[in-house]
Parts: sequence; structure tokens; C-alpha cells
Amino acid sequence: MLSFSQLSGLFCSLAFVLLSQCTCAKDLNSSCNTCKQIADNFIKGLDRTKKQNFGGGNTAWEERALSKYETSEIRLVEILENLCDSSSFDCNHMVEEHEDHFETWWFKRQKKHPDLYKWFCIDTIKVCCSTGTFGPDCNACVGGSERPCHGNGVCDGDGTRGGNGRCNCDHGYKGEFCLDCIDGYFNEIRNDTFSLCTECHASCKTCTGLTNEDCEKCKTGWGEDDEGACLDVNECLNDPPLCKEDQYCLNTDGSFSCNGCDEVCSGCTGAGPDKCQSCAPGYQDTEGTCTDVNECEQPDAVCTAENQECVNNKGSYICICASRYEEQEGVCVKIPEPGAVVSDDSWFSWLTLYLTSVHDQAKENEEAAETVNRPEEHEDL
Repeated sequence: MLSFSQLSGLFCSLAFVLLSQCTCAKDLNSSCNTCKQIADNFIKGLDRTKKQNFGGGNTAWEERALSKYETSEIRLVEILENLCDSSSFDCNHMVEEHEDHFETWWFKRQKKHPDLYKWFCIDTIKVCCSTGTFGPDCNACVGGSERPCHGNGVCDGDGTRGGNGRCNCDHGYKGEFCLDCIDGYFNEIRNDTFSLCTECHASCKTCTGLTNEDCEKCKTGWGEDDEGACLDVNECLNDPPLCKEDQYCLNTDGSFSCNGCDEVCSGCTGAGPDKCQSCAPGYQDTEGTCTDVNECEQPDAVCTAENQECVNNKGSYICICASRYEEQEGVCVKIPEPGAVVSDDSWFSWLTLYLTSVHDQAKENEEAAETVNRPEEHEDL
């Protein structure tokens, strides 16, 4: 039996191998992507410099000059200098590392091998594979290089020297070869090399055809009728109701939702003020629709205090002081006009408060002066 230290060592070794494989696969994919970018930018450079030295003057001479420039080292250098962004280390490193290969293709291989990507990335530095192949030896993907994964998925590592060749199936397909259908889809067409998975009717969990009569199993929220077809279950007919008193039930295909009643309702059967079972306090039924009650227009006044006014709002009202009045201790008191003469009573009250304040301040000043002038007492030595 393995000791704890041996098990720990084995686990660490396995983790290192798996991590190394992931890093390696990532590096292989990254190298191929970098090479593709370089090849694409090289072709763009060819287009950009195609007539760079052709000015349209002496046509015969310039055509001869252009012919020389077309395959010149000057043009090659101009293209190579613009293949990568200055911040792209991988791109610049690959260009510098394989500069000799670019020169070889430019001067010796271009006519015979016009596809730079294939010659450079696939056949020469071997960081990529042809479409439909993968891995170090560029083996064919499942389903063949012409239709990887039978056209229903993506081959892992497709076009790179990495990957494992397994299929990542498109939505609706499953299986090693992406020929089988997931639940909710059925094989409309199927043979050894081709499969077409089509979505079932919305009511079917599994099916053999397009309609709700072709369901093998109904989805949740759907029920089978006497003839075997899947039909929507109306949960809003449930007894007891599934929604709260201040909500109404809305049936949907295969489900339902509980939605809040309008604020004017006390219970409802649907959305809006015309679907109320009864009106909320502060609202009244007006020809089948709940509308606001204007309490301020009622025969009996609702704001009865002196100098008050009524203001209506949704479902209620408030009492406020009339214009030029303000509330003081629950009473609406008139605000004095600017420059108005104050009444005798008000003047007397003000004067009393003022004199009291002056008296209190004088007393405080007197006590403070006595404290400052009092001689200090010392103990006999």
C-alpha cells in the first residue's frame, strides 16, 4: 500500500503532466495563429507595395523599373518591417527567427508555391496543419478532412499541430461523431456519413417528428391528451390558486407567471384598472374601471380646520394651510406681510422676552466679574 508521501508525489507528477499538456496545446495553437497572422499580413503588404514606385510618367521605363522592384529585396524588407505590431513579441520573434525562410520563398519558391501560408506555416516550419487535420502529424479529423465531425461540429485542434481530434458538436448534436441528436431534437435525415437534427415541437421533451403529435415524452408544463398529443397545461385554472391575492395569473406555453395587480385594485383577474375584482380604498368603480375618488370635491368638507385647503392625490388627499398661512403647532397662522405693523399683544410679548434676555445677560456678567476680582486664598507657610 502506498504511503501518504508516495501518493502526494504521484498526484503532483500527474498534475504536472496534465498542466504541461495544456500549456503545450495552448502554445501550439498560439504559434499557428501567429503564423497565420504573419502570412495574412505579408499578403496585405504585397498589395500595399504593388505599385508603390509607379508614378505614371515614362510608362515604359517605369514598367521596367516596377518589374525589378516587384521582386526586389527592398520591397521584401518593406513588407517584413510591417508584418507585426511593435508590442507583439511572438510575432516579431517568429519573423526574426525565420527571416531566411522568407528570403528563400521570395527569391526561389514564390512562383512554384504561391500560397505562403501553406509553404511557410504548414510545410516549412510545421506549426499549422491543413484544414480538417490536427496534431503533430496532421492526421485527419473524425469524419474526414473534407467534413470534420460530419459537418456538425468542430474538430479539436483543427488546422494546428495541437489538439486531440475529438469533436465539439454543434447545438442539437451529440456523440463521438456528432451524428446523434440531443433531447428536443430528432434525426430528420441520418446515414453513416450525414445527420440532420431538427428541433422538436415546443411541447416535446423527445420526439420522432415536427408536430406535438410526434412527441415521445411531453415537457414539464405540458400534458398528453386522449390522442397522445402534448397540450399546454393551464396552471391558472388550478384550485387553490397558485398566485397571491394581490396578483393575477398569466398562462404561458408550458408555464405561468404571477404578476402584481394595478395599484387601484383590491384583487384582480388581469392587468389594468379595468380588471379589478374590487377597487382599493380611495378609488371607485366608474363603468367597470377603478378611478381615483376626488375627496376634495365631496359635499362634506374633509379639511375642516380654519384656514386649511384640500389637495387631492392618487387614492387619498392631504390638508395644507392656505396661501400666506403656515402651520404652527397644528394651527394655520397667518404670515405677517413685509413692513406690517405688529399688534400690541405681539409687541408686548416680544418686549417681555427682550427685557428678560437683557436681565439674564447682565446677571451673568456681574457674577463673572466677582469671580475675577475675588482675592486668592493661600495657606500659611
